[in-house]
Amino acid sequence: MCSRAPPLLQNIRVVLVNTSHPGNIGGTARAMKNMGLSRLVLVEPRLFPHHEADARASGAGDILEKAQVVATLEDALVGCNLVLGTSARDRRIPWPLLDPRECGTKVVEEAGQGAEIALVFGREDSGLTNEEL
Repeated sequence: MCSRAPPLLQNIRVVLVNTSHPGNIGGTARAMKNMGLSRLVLVEPRLFPHHEADARASGAGDILEKAQVVATLEDALVGCNLVLGTSARDRRIPWPLLDPRECGTKVVEEAGQGAEIALVFGREDSGLTNEEL
C-alpha cells in the first residue's frame, strides 16, 4: 500500500466476483494501487494467477500476490460492516441506491470510524445478480 495513504483505506476491500478475464484483475490491482487501496478479494476467478493479470497490474504485483481467493461472495464479505454492490442497470430492489459521490462519502465516513467496507464488482458480462446485491 502507498505509504501516504490514510489509515482508513486499510478498512476497504475490493471484491471481484467470477472475473472471466485475468487482465481485468490486473487492471483492478493497478487502479487500487493508484488510489492507495491494497486489499483485493477474488470470488472464483476463472483464471488466476495468470500472466495477463501480472502484465496489466503494472507495478501493483504486490496486490496480486496478497489477493485472497475465496469460493463464495459470503466468504469475501466476512467481517464487513458495509457492503456496496455495483450495477450498471437500474434495479428494483429494496435497498438504498446511492450514486458514486454518495458512495464515496459513505465509505470515507464509515471507514474513518473503523468499519470494514467491501466494494463489490460483478462479472464482466452480466454484473451482480439481484440475489448478490
